[in-house]
Amino acid sequence: MKITKTISSLNSNGFDVWFANSQFEAIQIFWNEIFNKINPQTVSWGDSLTLHSLGIVDKLQQLQDVELIETFGNHLTRREQIFNRKKALSADMFLTGTNAITNKGQLVNLDMIGNRAAAIAFGPRNVVIFVGINKVVENIDTAMCRIRSIAAPMNAKRHTDFETPCQETGKCSDCSSPQRICNTWVITEKSYPIGRIKIILINEQLGF
Repeated sequence: MKITKTISSLNSNGFDVWFANSQFEAIQIFWNEIFNKINPQTVSWGDSLTLHSLGIVDKLQQLQDVELIETFGNHLTRREQIFNRKKALSADMFLTGTNAITNKGQLVNLDMIGNRAAAIAFGPRNVVIFVGINKVVENIDTAMCRIRSIAAPMNAKRHTDFETPCQETGKCSDCSSPQRICNTWVITEKSYPIGRIKIILINEQLGF
């Protein structure tokens, strides 16, 4: 019932929504219902464990007729990463996850640098969001609590070269660390224009 209500709310808020029963089905939806119909010339993506678990980025890297704007990797200098993250805002398609979705059909995201949240809010012609049902929560307050208490500390632990208090304690202490990953909140109430943001909601526990 909660998922049905959330999907209905997302549709009412102008998001295009697909429900996938599995990761395999989500992959098929992406290629057949979204990618092949849009036929993007430029594609970029934001950091997302859910996205990477689907193997979509790996397949994109094998395509010859699509320009990929890569924003991560040791092969890029820090300056190149920042340049590409700005360039990604002009991509035909941007792929990412979301930290939370409320039953009212709102997206809630917390970023370190802000490039992922910025791309969701403005820039890329199409945004495709992959999200597991574990990210569906009751409201914005619940979303923020979940992100601070679960998603942010676990994401911080992924970055072994960072030093933040939550890496040790597993809890947010609202720190002032130079490497703090919790800097920019973005709440997306509706998709503008209608249908610009496309959501594949996957019936599995994925990501943090």
